Amino acid sequence: MPEPVTRTVMNPPGLLASLDPLLREWLPRQRWFAGKGRPVTGFTPVAATELLPATGRLGLYHVLVRAHQPLIPAPVAAAPTPGDCYQLLIGVREALPPRLAPALIGHVHQGPLAGRTAYDALYDTRPAEMLLEALRSRARVGGLRFERDRRQKIRTGLVPRLVTAEQSNSSVVYGDTFILKLLRRIVPGVNPDLELPLALAREHCPRVPAPAAWMVADLAGETWVLGVLQPYVQGATDGWELALRELAKGEHFAAEARALGRATAEVHTALARALPTVTLGRGALEHLVDGMTERLEEAVRAVPALRPYAPGLHSAFTALGDLAAEGHTWTAQRIHGDLHLGQCLRSPSGKWSLIDFEGEPARPLAERRLPQPPVRDIAGMLRSFDYAAHSADAPLPGWADACRAAYCAGYAQVAGVDPRTDAVLLRACETDKAVYEVGYEARHRPDWLPVPLAAVRRLAASHSS
Repeated sequence: MPEPVTRTVMNPPGLLASLDPLLREWLPRQRWFAGKGRPVTGFTPVAATELLPATGRLGLYHVLVRAHQPLIPAPVAAAPTPGDCYQLLIGVREALPPRLAPALIGHVHQGPLAGRTAYDALYDTRPAEMLLEALRSRARVGGLRFERDRRQKIRTGLVPRLVTAEQSNSSVVYGDTFILKLLRRIVPGVNPDLELPLALAREHCPRVPAPAAWMVADLAGETWVLGVLQPYVQGATDGWELALRELAKGEHFAAEARALGRATAEVHTALARALPTVTLGRGALEHLVDGMTERLEEAVRAVPALRPYAPGLHSAFTALGDLAAEGHTWTAQRIHGDLHLGQCLRSPSGKWSLIDFEGEPARPLAERRLPQPPVRDIAGMLRSFDYAAHSADAPLPGWADACRAAYCAGYAQVAGVDPRTDAVLLRACETDKAVYEVGYEARHRPDWLPVPLAAVRRLAASHSS
């Protein structure tokens, strides 16, 4: 195993200039790149740390870089706007062995790295081992800081492997013992993907793997969360895969949905103990309704197919506003923020766990950390059941409805309140989620657009009836 990293050169001169032309081509092709469909017009370095000098057989750099893109597709002469900041771990070799061919960024032709080959170092065993060793030893590397929970033992000799199926981030599994999630698009501040699992660990909530270690950058007086190491649930199946498997066999999913509802309620209950809750009065609720209404109007402008349903959908939000005007209040707390079947793991023993607490990455960090009604999470899961049902080659009539009922009943067993009894808020949150899905699918997966449009038709009809 490599020794803990101690050598560091911050912002190596000419590094970004060497990589710029390669990154302009490579970065937009990555599944986790958020600015699809818009050219990269330039880069601004946020921080670059030399972990291993390029003069050796293997050079290694940790890079935080801001990618500039036009706000909308525009002529080349359009002025670039400040863009997202991405975390890159870049390896440099004279030539790549065949096993690293999928990691290729490109061959460098200029600057201090000229003549070398750059690649995504997360595919490589040694850099991945170095990250784990830095976490285990609580290393300090320039502006990078590696922290850990001393109560959890991190063994040496764990063999790393990159998880290739992820989209918005990247993960490395170490010997089926730990999984390191590296955030790709990062922002400064307290990230809920670390904040909430740590809070749940203090409450001894068994439904969320407790962070064993984490990686941050201290830059210009601000902290940027870069990655979180958590226990790996060996042999687990995510809820989406499991639901599709049961659908393919013609099996119902109600028992699992009920168990998942209980797990969700346990997490919500623990979060309400661990972190402050607030009461949403008329002003806060009007702000919530205004946000839902604005998102609907933006979606209608972007997706004309939504226009016939807009009045019925809008009535879902006005009904919530009417209750607020009558003096109704709701309790808000910290929630998962982007809950769906793919964010849930079922272990071979049948235990459900919730993962990935960063919320919707497209939302501002401050917004993702706001207390929300727990029903928002529930609405996300109900929409996920609907997506699964529409993904089956041979749909089972009533499958999604049975899942909805079982999930809400399981939630009520723990929380003491059935989400369906708060029908106006639940319908408003479901409608808001379905409207978001219409916009997302229209931009990224047009073939999937009929799924949320079917929900939109149902929701609009139910509100207008």
